Amino acid sequence: MISIRLPKELEERLNLLSAKENVTKSEIVKEALAEYFAKKEKLASPFDLGKDLFGKYGSGTGTLSTEYKKKVREKIHAKMCH
Repeated sequence: MISIRLPKELEERLNLLSAKENVTKSEIVKEALAEYFAKKEKLASPFDLGKDLFGKYGSGTGTLSTEYKKKVREKIHAKMCH
């Protein structure tokens, strides 16, 4: 059991819809909450939205994020030696 306070406008709209559809206010609120929860659960995280793109154009080397300083030094050294 739950009690909620609604702004006057929402309460009036709920009353009108309840009478028009010939259903209880509780049924309308239950349906609205079910739709709200379904919508929220479908929202994907940023990772989920981009997971098919991660690594798509990668170098194939899995150590670049941890060895980037070494790679930069090697490139600079190679340029200085030539």
